Amino acid sequence: MEFGLSEEQTLLADSVHRFLEEQVPLERVRGIATGEETDGSQSVWQELADLGIPALLIPEEQGGVGLSQLDAAVVAEMFGYHTTPAPFIGTAVMAPIALKAAGDDTTLAAIAKGETTVGVAIGEAVASRLDAGVTSNGERLTGKCVFIINYGSDRYLVADDTGALFMVASDADGLTHRPLTTVDRTRPSGELVFDDTPAQLLSSDAATFEAVLDAGRVMLAADTLGAAQNMIDQAVAYAKEREQFNRPIGSFQAVKHMCAEMAASLEPCRPMVWYAAHALDEIPEEARLTACHTKAHLAEVGTFIAKTSTEVHGGMGFTDLVGLHYWFKRIGFNRQMLGVPELVREEAARLQGLVV
Repeated sequence: MEFGLSEEQTLLADSVHRFLEEQVPLERVRGIATGEETDGSQSVWQELADLGIPALLIPEEQGGVGLSQLDAAVVAEMFGYHTTPAPFIGTAVMAPIALKAAGDDTTLAAIAKGETTVGVAIGEAVASRLDAGVTSNGERLTGKCVFIINYGSDRYLVADDTGALFMVASDADGLTHRPLTTVDRTRPSGELVFDDTPAQLLSSDAATFEAVLDAGRVMLAADTLGAAQNMIDQAVAYAKEREQFNRPIGSFQAVKHMCAEMAASLEPCRPMVWYAAHALDEIPEEARLTACHTKAHLAEVGTFIAKTSTEVHGGMGFTDLVGLHYWFKRIGFNRQMLGVPELVREEAARLQGLVV
């Protein structure tokens, strides 16, 4: 069996790659990350809306494109490759799953048009942090959730301690916002505190929560795949240009081995991400386990490549001029969100009956 991208999916990846390369270069990413371009991420999202990116997974009946999770993973890889500052994973991938389960066609249509963005606050239902967690009575929420995906959005998808999913407006009564500083300045994160905050119940079905979580993990893995590929490309290009002892450093065996090891580690990850995304739609009985293993493996491979690529660059790798740290930090952020490798692998072991 030959498993790979279709011609349409390859064209989708190429189109998104060209757009981001031309419209969201590193100079613009740097401006958004440093705050010089204050509405940068929102303007980027509006430009992507013109391409139909927010509508990828929205059904055609609500003005969407109706594509698959594999298509979304292809786009997520390009977002990681260009360190794109946009609320893609929460708004275009995770939120639509819960909204479709609830039959909320109005919000789905608004997302498809790029008129609304959705942050995701389900981390406490994955592994609650000290003094954090969200409880509900079915209509109102109380508690705290930290490290929100797509913080600063118009609405938030929130999970309580049972895995029930709610939609909360960003200006809801009793909701307090607080930004948090993370290593990745291209994607803001923050803290939400709920004080008897009114919320719209979308689903109390555990399967819906698991579907949202699995999709988020696979898209984070795809994002890491793209970021790691870019770091390899930069390392190879630098090794060809940088000279030492009147020779390009890429001619030295040690540097060759470093670049070869990065490429050999990453290449098997690509079909792994594709299969995990494909399983979300087509092989539901394998989706959870595959998502766990993919998230954990890409996190570790990405960390290795981020470290090794920076070493190939030597001292230049730590400077803002090169900008390598944007990809380094993005990979680190992805590693932490929705479960670190140790936690996710433990979850996979439970699914396989290896631990109790």
